[in-house]
Amino acid sequence: MTSGETWLLRAFALWTIWVWGTRIWNVFSADNSVGFIVVHVVLALVSVAFAVAALVVVSRVRRRNPDRHTEELASRG
Repeated sequence: MTSGETWLLRAFALWTIWVWGTRIWNVFSADNSVGFIVVHVVLALVSVAFAVAALVVVSRVRRRNPDRHTEELASRG
């Protein structure tokens, strides 16, 4: 996995966490039905869980292959 790919996945995961964090804040701040709140909390939990899992996978891959980006740059030029 290249450095660019890892940054893309990290950005996606952090964006997902931020969006759902603000969305849940808005869901609880407004006068919504219990069903609406439950559905959106479940959606948020699933999405954030996937985002955290992506961050963990990226972190493990980068720890396993820390010099791959350097090797790729060296082989190009």
